[in-house]
Amino acid sequence: MKALVPQEIIEKKIFMMRGLRVMLSTHLAELYGVETRALVQAVKRNIERFPSDFMFRLTWQETKSLRSQIVTLEKTKAVGSRRGKHTKYLPYAFTEQGVAMLSSVLSSKRAILVNIAIMRAFVRLRQILATHKELEYKLNELERKIEKHDVEIKAIFDAIRQLMKPPEPPPRKIGFGK
Repeated sequence: MKALVPQEIIEKKIFMMRGLRVMLSTHLAELYGVETRALVQAVKRNIERFPSDFMFRLTWQETKSLRSQIVTLEKTKAVGSRRGKHTKYLPYAFTEQGVAMLSSVLSSKRAILVNIAIMRAFVRLRQILATHKELEYKLNELERKIEKHDVEIKAIFDAIRQLMKPPEPPPRKIGFGK
């Protein structure tokens, strides 16, 4: 089955905020093919389904910081606004669980297909991060081994240099011997 939205596009819309991987309400609305205010209204009508670990509202500072990241990374318009550079309302951030909960609030065929694609993107990002952590561990182990070998190789070279030095002549005695 061909994806409704390419996974690369979804992955570019997943950000780290407050130590969590999140997607913004503006991006989700765009992916679902609805207006941002319609998405937010649907969420507010079902607010009991969205505790603070599923969804939170960004601060102005977070929005400004994120806006500069998005403009730099994607060369797109600003967060939360289709008309200009400045957002009028603070966007909501949805964690993976919050995005999953959106499927119960938005019940269109497109929303279901997009939600499946988004869940797959989150899973893929987790796999990539796990691979990076494993690779980082292996690199650290290799670095420790190399450092140990460096010390041992240096000791070997020092010993070879000592052997290559000509022997010092025996001290000459000056004077009469017994």
